Amino acid sequence: MKKHILLAATALFASSSFAEVTRHALPNNSTFPISRGVEVTPDTTLIFHSGMVPGPVNPEAKRGSREYFGDTQTQALNVFKRLEASLSDLGVDFSDVIKMQVFLVGDPTMEGKMDFAGFMKAYSKYFGTKEQPNKPARSAFQIAGLAGGPNMLVEIEMVIAKPK
Repeated sequence: MKKHILLAATALFASSSFAEVTRHALPNNSTFPISRGVEVTPDTTLIFHSGMVPGPVNPEAKRGSREYFGDTQTQALNVFKRLEASLSDLGVDFSDVIKMQVFLVGDPTMEGKMDFAGFMKAYSKYFGTKEQPNKPARSAFQIAGLAGGPNMLVEIEMVIAKPK
């Protein structure tokens, strides 16, 4: 009897001491750099990272202007750099991101349509690469605006699975 209790306790300890993340690929061999879904074990520590917006790329420009923030691609790169530093402070990195929500404001130079291609140029430098192949489940939305002003075009929030 004691042997069975010990084996059950060992199995319970082993299963709860390590989180497992399963990323489900998109159907039809799609190469688009997101996962269809991401599954984590119940013992996974999740970090819900608040949305992050870009900082100035040209602090000398008029505060809040397009020159101050840059275009969608520039802003997305800026946000990813800021997120990279924040994730590092939390002891994780982009390979641990399991869910991402992207909020894009319509670009005035594109007749008010979001610059999804510009965002993807930045995103593709961090996700689904040879160096970092892990892809999160992701949604992208065009929104009316962000609290940072009319030329702020990108906000990104993430859910991260922290390894034990």
